[in-house]
Amino acid sequence: MKIVVISDLHSNFDALSALPELGDELWVLGDLVNYGPMPSEVVSFVRSHSKIVSRGNHDHAVGFDVDPRCTPRYAEMADTTMQYSKANLDQDATAYLRELPLAHVLERDGHRFYLCHAIPSNPLYGYCPEDSDLWRKELEQVDAEFLLVGHTHTPFVRKVGAQTVVNPGSLGQPKTGKADACYAVWEDGKFQLKQFEYPVERAIQRIQQLPVPHDIRQDLAKVLRTGSV
Repeated sequence: MKIVVISDLHSNFDALSALPELGDELWVLGDLVNYGPMPSEVVSFVRSHSKIVSRGNHDHAVGFDVDPRCTPRYAEMADTTMQYSKANLDQDATAYLRELPLAHVLERDGHRFYLCHAIPSNPLYGYCPEDSDLWRKELEQVDAEFLLVGHTHTPFVRKVGAQTVVNPGSLGQPKTGKADACYAVWEDGKFQLKQFEYPVERAIQRIQQLPVPHDIRQDLAKVLRTGSV
């Protein structure tokens, strides 16, 4: 069985539609919307191709019209593009985001997986990078061999005792220092982190057409081109 795991799509349909493989199953770890120019298309694609989708903080924000609680550097970008996302999603798509589960516990091929957007103790907002000492405590709450998370936009695989934390990185707004979209694949009992090129400049052209302030468009474009702010 091949499982493709993606996270943090952020309305970047150019990256999503270029995903080179869907596997036998596609798992999505949240944040379908905000920052990018095509929220409706991204939500529609995910609904059509995946039954395993967790709610991210940006999905929650759009679904319930609340603050996504971003860091100061991203707060204005998030707030501005959230208004755009809400205006471009119909009621059915908004309800879909609102009703996404916070976590999934799944078994495949004799292995047990726990999926959430951020961390088990705070699935929407908890921020825990690869080298954090908090992973051991988080894993104590998880009855699974593999914990799959997103939120940080940085890919990693970290083994802690008998358990493993996997972050596929961000498909739609990677923060790896380069523009390539990130994802992960489960196959033959192990995870592999992957990256691929997609038409970044086409996505940026769409961003430049957004009805948001010029400086916001420039910041969003810079993130996509450089993988950082």
